[in-house]
Amino acid sequence: MSWWQGILLGLVQGLTEFLPISSSGHLVVVEAVMGLQTPGVIVEVVLHVATLLAVVIVYRNTLGKLAAGALAGDRAAWRYILLLALATVPAGLIGVTLQDWFESTFDSLALVGVNFLVTGTVLWSTRGRVGHDERPTTAGAFGIGVAQALAILPGISRSGATVAAGMWLGVDAVRAAEFSFLLAIPAIGGAAILQIPDLSGDVMSIGAFPLAAGFLAALVSGVLAIRALIALLRSQAFHRFAPYCWTIGVITLLFATLGT
Repeated sequence: MSWWQGILLGLVQGLTEFLPISSSGHLVVVEAVMGLQTPGVIVEVVLHVATLLAVVIVYRNTLGKLAAGALAGDRAAWRYILLLALATVPAGLIGVTLQDWFESTFDSLALVGVNFLVTGTVLWSTRGRVGHDERPTTAGAFGIGVAQALAILPGISRSGATVAAGMWLGVDAVRAAEFSFLLAIPAIGGAAILQIPDLSGDVMSIGAFPLAAGFLAALVSGVLAIRALIALLRSQAFHRFAPYCWTIGVITLLFATLGT
């Protein structure tokens, strides 16, 4: 992998991890178009860790308040932390038990195309929906967790599915995004930890510089993407990503058909 390919993949990961258009789906499509096959999973791990750090940077004040509240025994802080823990359970269970099957879905461009269409439909369903709750209920948190679990499939946007689920459940859009992005910390961190046993030797085969370039690109673009999405949610423009997802879905299906 060259340095410019590392930057391109980093930009794709950073922008699409948080904008509701599916990072996994875009990475599959971009790698297929470039004819790029990276050995092992080191690229995915590096880029995901970069986007995890982007969440920590943007929400550092919120994380600090939660940590301070938890240490002080604040019930509201502990309730929020427990809601995040509960929402993490579905993806954790499915990721561990069905990891091999989910990894096999990344080999199907046609499935990615269909999932892009599904993501677009989910986003469009939030049009005109306005919530007022600051936090999800216990059942709502679990429902958001189920949405996150389904987003393991390439082409299903994690941020799109979880924020949409929060909005359906009556949570304010910006607060739903906050819950979604904080939920990304254990989700992304857990996925990276699961892949650690497969990392040996991958750095040498790809090169440290392309990986570092990709990491930096994913970090910077991730921070910008989070802030951009929050601004769009405030203007009730979340559903406007739907036409893009439908378009990229159709293009992906055509590419998959013509490429066979």
